[in-house]
Amino acid sequence: MTDILVITGLSGAGRSATAAVLEDLGWYVVDNLPTSLVDTIVELASAPGSNISQLALVAGRQHLELMPRVAGLRGAGHRVRIIFLDANTAELVRRYESTRRRHPLAAETDGLIESIEKERLLLEPVKNDSDLVIDTTEMNVHQLKSRLLGLFDDDSVERLQVSVESFGYKHGIPLDADIVMDVRFLSNPHWEETLRPLTGLDRPVVEFVIDRPETTTFLDQFTELVAGVLPHHVAEGKSYLTIAIGCTGGRHRSVAVAEELAARLRSTGQPVRTSHRDISR
Repeated sequence: MTDILVITGLSGAGRSATAAVLEDLGWYVVDNLPTSLVDTIVELASAPGSNISQLALVAGRQHLELMPRVAGLRGAGHRVRIIFLDANTAELVRRYESTRRRHPLAAETDGLIESIEKERLLLEPVKNDSDLVIDTTEMNVHQLKSRLLGLFDDDSVERLQVSVESFGYKHGIPLDADIVMDVRFLSNPHWEETLRPLTGLDRPVVEFVIDRPETTTFLDQFTELVAGVLPHHVAEGKSYLTIAIGCTGGRHRSVAVAEELAARLRSTGQPVRTSHRDISR
């Protein structure tokens, strides 16, 4: 059976860039395939003698029409996952204005913002049914590529992929988070002059944040909670789980806690990837 990835999401959020990365990783990518031909291309990819084991289907205007096909493909035994690319409206407006492209719904609305919001509303059911939502608001093409390489460069094992991401609340909560934890209750290294220029990856900050009784208690309890729910996410058929840890600016406490949580989960045998969205701000 074929490993199938459906790439969907808001126009301008990075579908084409995602397709390019997957193609570099060896996926057979089909962009804007008519819905009526989905079964045909999957049948050809699965036929004896075919060298296509990983098939990526990029959905354009046919987002909604493609979704009923997913259930049928899964019923036929194929591994099918859906990636939804998202971004906030202000960033999508900036991208469209910089490229001077027309939005696909431009003819149906009174302006760019209205087009984006209409598409967002139309695709809400698709987003809710997706296996992975990637918020590209703060990503350039290189950062998106790095995120995708981390997810799919070693994708041979079918198991839950856990990502722990740090962020700053003053920059907004990540749109792709499944679990969000606020660690602003911990003592803030920002108010220590020697620690302020450092980040949660530096040993002095790690010691300041982690080596406190309140942090130890929190991490013990939160790690137990996360480890306890992972099997249930697997049972529900999820392929990805993103845990977002937030502090005020996303440079100190959230970074140190995210790395420590990831290390604790890895010690249980669970592969975990970390990323730090706002560490350079």
